[in-house]
Amino acid sequence: MSSQPPIANGKPQTVTPIEEEASERTTWAGSFRAWAASMRAWIFLIFLLVGFEIWSQLVYHSTFLFNPFNASSIAVAAIAPLLLGLGQTFVVISGGIDLSVAFTMGMAAVVFSEILNWTTGVLWDPVALLVAAVAALLASMIPGVINGLLIAKLRIPPFIGTLGMYGVARGTAYLLSSTTVPISNPLVNSIGNGSVPLFSLGKGAQWSIPIVVLITIVLTAGMMFLLSQSRFGRHVYAIGGSRQASLRAGINVSRNTVALYVLSALTAGIGGILYTAQFRAGAPQAGEQLLLDSIAAVVIGGASLFGGSGTIMGTVIGALIIAVIEYGLVFVNVQPFWQFVAVGVVIIISVLVDQTQKHLSGGRTDE
Repeated sequence: MSSQPPIANGKPQTVTPIEEEASERTTWAGSFRAWAASMRAWIFLIFLLVGFEIWSQLVYHSTFLFNPFNASSIAVAAIAPLLLGLGQTFVVISGGIDLSVAFTMGMAAVVFSEILNWTTGVLWDPVALLVAAVAALLASMIPGVINGLLIAKLRIPPFIGTLGMYGVARGTAYLLSSTTVPISNPLVNSIGNGSVPLFSLGKGAQWSIPIVVLITIVLTAGMMFLLSQSRFGRHVYAIGGSRQASLRAGINVSRNTVALYVLSALTAGIGGILYTAQFRAGAPQAGEQLLLDSIAAVVIGGASLFGGSGTIMGTVIGALIIAVIEYGLVFVNVQPFWQFVAVGVVIIISVLVDQTQKHLSGGRTDE
């Protein structure tokens, strides 16, 4: 027998491909695929940790994951891409991108180092630290304000506007100092390289958390609250979903756009300050290698480059994935250049998964 189409009201009913796709998504398999796509960052991270742990046990007969030194090194390595990625997350969710964060970070590092050296010995160390940090953050805000005005008021595409500011910030950083600027403030050195002990497992294995990691955790928690619980965060998602709909809803898109790029620049500035504290020197090229990593952390963490979706927690996982790849490949004696290949492959896979997920959900896949 040949199958007949369903009949309703005496007329044959046909099922369109879209209806078939929607029906498939309601099945267990479709639900599982949607869940796997949304959890891809966690799956990547778990896969990497398990893989390096197995390698370590087989080759070195020791643990990779539960080694205090390894855990601390991975956490510290994740700080820089995460700090740049925090502000980048807001920008990407809004449908934009910020290519200037790398040298905004370098410019902030140089300003912080120079001001700190001028004030150390003249002012009390904590006051010198505060003055230098405020100066660095104010300096980092300038590229953010200009980016926001170019994009919001002059309607310059984010890629072009922030690419131009990338060059301006880079030149400014090198004009301020063409070489690294060492610092000698004891308090800053303690913050950059000190740690808070947690507990001991015996046999000399002491678990501790670096102070720079604690600072980053506090900042990340604040950014997570800002994005998920504040009206500003809701406006960011709305702008990324549809700029025109946001305007019709009464959202001040221009003002929010400027605020987004200022926020991105400020997190880059904080990254420059912590970089200087860690390495006891500020450098104009401090963030030069981190632009790709910051965008990768956001994309790997599940944010869509088309805007409208993404989370801070996803960016945290993305930064950890990058740190595990980079540290783990060195741990297993692989040439460090393979780090770029591995991170690039993970980015491509993440974008493909995002495209597939949008296709299955009926969302837009190009613009």
